[in-house]
Amino acid sequence: MEAYKKWVRRNKDYVHSLESLANGLTWLLPERFSASEIGPEAVTAILGIITAINEHIIDTTSTQTSAGPVEPNSFPYSLCTSAIKDLETLVEVAAQHYYGDDKKWNFIAVTEATKVLVRLALFRNSGYKMLLHGGETPNTEKHSDFSSSQHNGGDFRGHGAHRGSNEQNSWNLEGRALSALSRFGENARMGSDPVWLRGVQHQQAIMEPPPQMIERPSLSMILSEKGVQGALFLMGEVLFITRPLIYVLLIRKYGIRSWIPWFLSLAVDAIGAGFSTQIVKSRDYHLTASEQDELKRRKLLWALYLMRDPFFSKYTRQRLQSTEKLLEPVPVIGLLTAKIVELVVGAQTRYTYMSGS
Repeated sequence: MEAYKKWVRRNKDYVHSLESLANGLTWLLPERFSASEIGPEAVTAILGIITAINEHIIDTTSTQTSAGPVEPNSFPYSLCTSAIKDLETLVEVAAQHYYGDDKKWNFIAVTEATKVLVRLALFRNSGYKMLLHGGETPNTEKHSDFSSSQHNGGDFRGHGAHRGSNEQNSWNLEGRALSALSRFGENARMGSDPVWLRGVQHQQAIMEPPPQMIERPSLSMILSEKGVQGALFLMGEVLFITRPLIYVLLIRKYGIRSWIPWFLSLAVDAIGAGFSTQIVKSRDYHLTASEQDELKRRKLLWALYLMRDPFFSKYTRQRLQSTEKLLEPVPVIGLLTAKIVELVVGAQTRYTYMSGS
């Protein structure tokens, strides 16, 4: 595995080219949207997981080589989220094939519940930062408001920062001297005085400062420092994370043809977007560039409501069919339009393709 990691990090561009080619060829697999789609979807899921693993290996290169604060928990939440998203379509296809259209929603609900738990854990572990691309992209940018509050004493360390840096420098000098003395004793195998050697090692452990740990904002810290804006941000993120699960549970109860899941899911997204709008307008809560792009991406996901039943069956499908008939006499454009409509209609039959989760 270590050899594979080194190869991936040395050939990043080559790996990306192979992944793009392989993912593109999956659309040419036979029976893509037929009843026996398990095989092609399994190939797609395996390629997606391999791609996620390679991206995780490449992304963790900089964190391993750079010296800095130590993270208290390094569980790969982003990799776990990507793997679940790659497997969810395979789970849907297999459940529909073996259990039917109605019971497949039980398996989809379990998949969505798993994603909710992983994302909530990531949301908490990241210090309640906004999830980028549903948690697949780590949010590593620092907020200027939290960083400034920590420099001004908000991190509960007081005003002894300069004194701590001077003491740390003296600790490093004495620690290196004691470390060299300890290594000299070990190389000489000075077994005649083990008490002295243990004393040197004990002084070295005392003089060397422990590695600095990353201090993440807690829930109480956000609510106390940000007040209403912090509460709105937390509620908006929780609504965004749990919205797909709420939608699936409503489909299990009312059916895919009912307007109730469609409207309630839209209402949850609208409420979450309203909270985000209030945060953007506020001067007390500053969003990073990545978080602002994430809010724009979430607004674009609203277009998927046009592809979800019952709206698709009543309105969108008719528009697509009328456009296909209009462009059918055109030699090349008509053929391309027919193929695009076929792919869109086929993709619409899969919940995971249009879920936006």
